[in-house]
Amino acid sequence: MTTYELRSLKLPKLTGTPLKIFARAVNSKIGQSLLVNSLLENAGVSKLRNSVFHEPPTLLPLVRTEMGQVNPREGFEPGAPPDDFPYQTALDFTSAYLEGKTSPPAVAERILAAIQASDEGERPMRMFIAIQRDDLFAQAQSSAERYKNGSILGPLDGVPVAVKDEVDMVPYPTTGGTTFLGKKPASEDSSVVARLRAAGALLIGKANMYEIGINPNGFNRHYGTVRNPFNLDCDPGGSSSGSAAVVASGIAPLAVGADGGGSIRIPAALCGVVGLKPTYGRVPGYGAVPLCWSMGHLGPIAASVGDTALGYGILAGADPRDPVSLVQPPINLANWARADLKGVRMGIYPVWFEHASPEIVQTCRAMVSQFKQAGAEVHEIEIAHLDEMRIAHAITILSEMAINLHEYRDTFDELADPVQINLMVGKVLTAVDYLKAQQVRTKALAVFERLFQDVDVILTPATAQTAPPFPKGGLPDGYSDLSTVNELMRFIVPANLTGLPAISFPAGYDSKGLPIGFQAMGRHWEEHLLLRVAYNAEQIVQRRTPENHFRIL
Repeated sequence: MTTYELRSLKLPKLTGTPLKIFARAVNSKIGQSLLVNSLLENAGVSKLRNSVFHEPPTLLPLVRTEMGQVNPREGFEPGAPPDDFPYQTALDFTSAYLEGKTSPPAVAERILAAIQASDEGERPMRMFIAIQRDDLFAQAQSSAERYKNGSILGPLDGVPVAVKDEVDMVPYPTTGGTTFLGKKPASEDSSVVARLRAAGALLIGKANMYEIGINPNGFNRHYGTVRNPFNLDCDPGGSSSGSAAVVASGIAPLAVGADGGGSIRIPAALCGVVGLKPTYGRVPGYGAVPLCWSMGHLGPIAASVGDTALGYGILAGADPRDPVSLVQPPINLANWARADLKGVRMGIYPVWFEHASPEIVQTCRAMVSQFKQAGAEVHEIEIAHLDEMRIAHAITILSEMAINLHEYRDTFDELADPVQINLMVGKVLTAVDYLKAQQVRTKALAVFERLFQDVDVILTPATAQTAPPFPKGGLPDGYSDLSTVNELMRFIVPANLTGLPAISFPAGYDSKGLPIGFQAMGRHWEEHLLLRVAYNAEQIVQRRTPENHFRIL
């Protein structure tokens, strides 16, 4: 019998002066000796320090696999959402262009007007860090010429796309949500942006994000905090907060996010859209800010599963500039839009699945019943070492961020207080801590390899609670709410630690009208099966647009 050790926390929220005092104390020599050990204890680091593991460390979760004949991504056909689907899709944009109902320049004008409107009032949404009007209209005009000449580049030509400010996109600087990165404009597109540009995407600008992506919420002291389109007093999740809010608000059907600890899936869940974290190495990371090299993933956030699949098919694939991307098998999009789940074996670890709010559990259980009706087999499973995975993830991501940002240590006082606290924890972790965490990664890979012999996907809620309200007194200067972070990340960590693909998709809404997200995690390189699961859910869930929604077409 596997012992379930994950726990909910009841820790105080820190805002205002108490947060500032705590951050200064942690960064002082006396404070470090008094406080950092307490932080490490609360994070569970001492548990790993007192444990003995015999597995060798796994430094990168790269898993080679043999695949049979697969469908190439060329000729990709997007699956149709339900007839009453309330969001505008990539196909809606391209159809409108082909039918002469509008044009890319007209769409660009409407996008800029919508963004301006979203930033007015007492609760601005602050979804973008930077937009360059001239660049946007130059792209739009080029797309319009292609439509006029019958030379469009494919199903994404002229379709609005937002890009998280963690990846390079000419002519913008790449800030990573900070004030000290991105002092100069990027000289070259990142791999993902180059692929979107080659597909004709209308690249709106750089989407807002949490500083260096180190927390799963929408706060940013420098560029303004992103707000949830469903309720402007609630958090959109993070760190790809701007990307998810842009999609949920209707300004773009597709955005690029990054996920080192749920930063695609959490905001997708809280904003009621779809977020795919592909297999580690599936989407090349060339041109992304180096933050956490062994757990960072780039991937799509979209309103529909079809646009998620479209974005994935464009972003994924090997790039010689990113050696990690070179071990992957061919991209497989076979049967992703098949409207049944016959033969799909789904695994649920009941005690983990039900460690969420009652409304989330009820809604996700109802979705499981629908999956059964679609032909899926549902099996109860047990997953060992979930708490060790949680601790190993925290050690790994904080250690890697601390070393990757070490050259900027003299500018850390520009970071918000919660960011400084997290980086200080990363700095005091030891080489032994890091290597023990990589031993846990080896153990975790073995755990899931065994599980995926008996099931094809593992189901959980995406988060243990819906979008939380911003803490009182937490804006504009910041807040630390570790109890909520724990609830948002409960189901997220294993996929980052092991590099397994995982998708978050809408399952319904709570009594306050806030979205509830569902997560499916699969074998390495089997993103097509996760898309199929999400596609079947999309045929069931009656989707809603948020109160703060814009119709661009």
